[in-house]
Amino acid sequence: MLNRRIHPVVRQALGRQAAVALIGPRQVGKTTLALEIAEETGALYLDLELRADRAKLTDPALFLKDHEDKLVILDEIHRAPEIFQELRGLIDQGRRRGHRNGRFLLLGSASIDLLRQSGESLAGRIEYIEMTPLDVSEVAGSPPSSAANERLWLRGGFPDSFLASSDADSLAFRRNFIRTYLERDVPQFGPRIPAVTLERLWTMLAHNQGGLLNASRLAAGLSISAPTVSSYVDLLVDLLLVRRLQPFHANIGKRLVKSPKVYVRDSGIVHALLDIENANALAGHPVAGLSWEGFAIENILAVVSSFAQPSFYRTSAGAEIDLVLDGPKGLIAVEIKRSLAPTISKGFHQAIEDIQPARSFVVYAGDERFPLKPGIEAIGLQPLLAELSALGR
Repeated sequence: MLNRRIHPVVRQALGRQAAVALIGPRQVGKTTLALEIAEETGALYLDLELRADRAKLTDPALFLKDHEDKLVILDEIHRAPEIFQELRGLIDQGRRRGHRNGRFLLLGSASIDLLRQSGESLAGRIEYIEMTPLDVSEVAGSPPSSAANERLWLRGGFPDSFLASSDADSLAFRRNFIRTYLERDVPQFGPRIPAVTLERLWTMLAHNQGGLLNASRLAAGLSISAPTVSSYVDLLVDLLLVRRLQPFHANIGKRLVKSPKVYVRDSGIVHALLDIENANALAGHPVAGLSWEGFAIENILAVVSSFAQPSFYRTSAGAEIDLVLDGPKGLIAVEIKRSLAPTISKGFHQAIEDIQPARSFVVYAGDERFPLKPGIEAIGLQPLLAELSALGR
């Protein structure tokens, strides 16, 4: 049974801020959540992809003045970026009359125009929440189901993909999702990009899941310039489809890697781009280990993004930590292994000595929790998420 923990997060944000922006890729469940909130609160819901709803906002101040006593939900807000200046005036007028919080819930499928426009017009009046695909804490039952976690890894966290009646139907959803982004959504947010070129780049990033970003090498494979590759990667990052994980920086007297690592954020999209149809095909594929690494990282960051800064650690001498979390209780080092019998590599051990984290974990595919060495603990993904979640309370 799905349990979207973001629902109360959004309600709490509406209680403390005049406007809340809920951003996330298409098909992640933003509209479903918004409609649930609308039913609970009697909110007005407008879908700005519909011409009729956009027409109602020809004069936003006039139309919204009649609804100042209720929450107004504006879906696909990037379709009407000009409205942000009007919202600022309405929020300020409402505050003068004592209507402070919970005025607007804005939904957007990307961070680009949404962040830029609202940053210009709604500073101090808006709170941002990113809605990610499902994570293991939202799909696991009680007791936790390893089968559900494996299905989530294979199919990814988009609800329609995860809940599909078969692996084949799930893969069909993800292939259509990719096609829709390439042919319809990308042209909305940036300059015209050849869909074939962007799909090849997206696929190359999936093949190189978790690798260091090398724009020149990618450019050579696509017959375009390195700056163009960088701009395309920027777009995929802004569309919340790709993550750039930045390297850890500290003055510790070591030569540190300076390039970011790049992950296609949803594991199901990785598998669709690489034509991996089922668990058997995934188990034998060269990307399996790095796919699981990216899957674990996305699950972890969904829990800690509000209170910890993520990075990775790598030196030219080979010391490496997959994920470093800089949070309120110091550094946490996380190594990720797709194994039932995890071991500590020399590079991880050296990296621990370099940065001296407060806690160190090796996440593995099992369920038991046990010490590997003094100060280093093996732990399953779901127990780690529970422990990290407690740190942010």
